[in-house]
Amino acid sequence: MKRNDTCETYCYDEEKVNRIQEELKTNDISSIAKMFKVIGDNNRAKIAFSLTKDEELCVCDVANIIGTSIATASHHLRTLHKHGIVKYRKEGKLVFYSLDDEHIRQLIVIALAHQQEAYSHV
Repeated sequence: MKRNDTCETYCYDEEKVNRIQEELKTNDISSIAKMFKVIGDNNRAKIAFSLTKDEELCVCDVANIIGTSIATASHHLRTLHKHGIVKYRKEGKLVFYSLDDEHIRQLIVIALAHQQEAYSHV
């Protein structure tokens, strides 16, 4: 069976390829891949989504939202923090987490919009 999703003839735009390869050398693409990999975990994606719905959540809130223990929620939150996706503040004995910045919020919102749009095209 013939596939329609590949080129039938091998040819490429050398100028375009060279330009993009140079840009790849000056941008840290691996950090983008790492960030998406971190958010790619189902529980961490739920946490990131939850933080788009409320400005801050304490660890106990997060544990209840994702249906895990406080220890598991804390583990996921530490991982998200280590990769610059969330930040936290301590208030007495409570720790409150929020998304690190508006860019992370936009990524989650855009990813959801894309997912909903993709389902409507299938």
